[in-house]
Amino acid sequence: MTYDQAVLFALFAAVFALLLWGRFRYDLVAFAALMAGVVLGVVPAGEAFAGFGHPATLVVALVLIVSAGLVRSGAVFLITRTLVDSARGLGGHIALMGGVGAVLSAFMNNVAALALLMPVDIQTARKAGRAPGLSLMPLSFATILGGMVTLIGTPPNIIIAAIRGETLGEPFKMFDFAPVGGVAALAGLAFVALIGWRLIPARDNAAGASEAQLAPYIAELTVGGGSELIGKRLGTLDEEAEKADVAILGLIRDGKRRYGRAVAALLREGDTLVIEAEPEALDEFRSALKLEFADAARAEKLTAAGEGLELTELVVPETARIRGRTAQSIGLAWRQSAVLLGISRQGTRITRHIRQTEVQAGDILLLLSPRGRSADVADWLGCLPLAERGLAVTANDKTWAAIGLFAAAVLAASVGLLYLPVALGLVAIGYVLLKILPVAEIYDHVEWPVVVLLGSMIPLGAALDTSGGTALIANALTGLTAGLPAWAVLTVLMVVTMTLSDVLNNTATAIVAAPVGIQMAETLGVSPDPFLMAVAVAASAAFLTPIGHKNNTLVLGPGGYHFGDYWRMGLPLEALVIAVSIPAILVFWPL
Repeated sequence: MTYDQAVLFALFAAVFALLLWGRFRYDLVAFAALMAGVVLGVVPAGEAFAGFGHPATLVVALVLIVSAGLVRSGAVFLITRTLVDSARGLGGHIALMGGVGAVLSAFMNNVAALALLMPVDIQTARKAGRAPGLSLMPLSFATILGGMVTLIGTPPNIIIAAIRGETLGEPFKMFDFAPVGGVAALAGLAFVALIGWRLIPARDNAAGASEAQLAPYIAELTVGGGSELIGKRLGTLDEEAEKADVAILGLIRDGKRRYGRAVAALLREGDTLVIEAEPEALDEFRSALKLEFADAARAEKLTAAGEGLELTELVVPETARIRGRTAQSIGLAWRQSAVLLGISRQGTRITRHIRQTEVQAGDILLLLSPRGRSADVADWLGCLPLAERGLAVTANDKTWAAIGLFAAAVLAASVGLLYLPVALGLVAIGYVLLKILPVAEIYDHVEWPVVVLLGSMIPLGAALDTSGGTALIANALTGLTAGLPAWAVLTVLMVVTMTLSDVLNNTATAIVAAPVGIQMAETLGVSPDPFLMAVAVAASAAFLTPIGHKNNTLVLGPGGYHFGDYWRMGLPLEALVIAVSIPAILVFWPL
């Protein structure tokens, strides 16, 4: 073993040990290892930061930005809002949500897909009166499985495609992963929906235990000109309100509150619906029925700047300018181009027009303002912003533009017209120009620790390969499997890769295991593609622990899981993935 090989193996062992220990964040560990590699002379100084410009790193960052645009435009909500029903049985719900999650994960980052669907799943569990832990783990596993199907679905696929391009001269294309990944995903989804969820320990874990305990807002939404609701009875909106988890309290017409809930009233242009809801549910209900935030005059002031809108939650202290006054009396709309959308007041139901309601100390205000103006408006009101909850206003008038841009980019990349990072970059630019994503927030959607992890580990992986370290590992595995048939060799590679992925970050596992797979193929004198496919599936199939994949970590708290809960469903699922993937690899990617 050479000096370079010994140092690199020691660095990788230290990285793996520190990641398992969990004391330090994974991006810090990876970057520290890269710097140590440069200082020790095993990574050339001129190539130390090459990983940050690597296509795999760029694609991961761009996928997260594009995913945020699809969410902000309402494109994903358009799919999910018609499908989720709290009255559906648990098995049916898991099958449906898992299917939606898998499809979304194939075309957007699987972490982003879970982040989008997790609140929907928790809300459905709350409505159905069941613990969210019964469905969150299956949803996490389904989004992981769906990511195996396409190039952009999960970072390991992106990394393996890039390694193939550097080693063999041509990367995998968008849907090259689909035959094997699709078989594994379909088999895995069937298991999760039919059997897997029954293996989860039943606990009385409360939905949304970590959410801030705030009273819902009393808010108002307006029926705009040309609305499809004009002429319909107010009571016909109850079904949509139940789906969105909002309560319709009544109707205001010509500035006067109608008697009771006015369920029989025929809606007219300019009518105001009085709603009780959380901010996210309020935006969902507004987007679904294409209601307006305000009357025409106030709406014109809101949108005059053309930079989009933002929601802010403000606490009213004793010293606030607005305390004891109304939004209308202080001229909030015409002075600040902002709208008081809702008021949350513990123990009190508000019956007057929101903008004509006297604000009290201790109230929490839901403020709608032009993007970038919320801090100035809060200062002018003398109110204190609540901790950021990631509230966003859905730009549902741009839904189809967002879908069209993304679909065109995927098609262009799939047929080879555009290089994938360029196609995704053009989508990101389009989303900014269309004001779907504000340019000031675009970098907020990039998960920078993952970028640092990739940018740091890629040069280390390249150095290990250049030094002959991956050849040593490949020779050891080849010797272990000497005389065994091809399917047995692939099985050993998948088991080793899965084991690493269950205890390490799956991107780091792919960086190490892909060159090993190529070396094994060269030693055996066969095509490296089946070995790369085996690594791709195995690196993503991290189902035994909450630390193997970020999706598993995301559901740990909200699902009320223990560390040892994952293997109950994850172990048979990993065995199933291997069992169906090996034959698929040998059929679609013959040796």
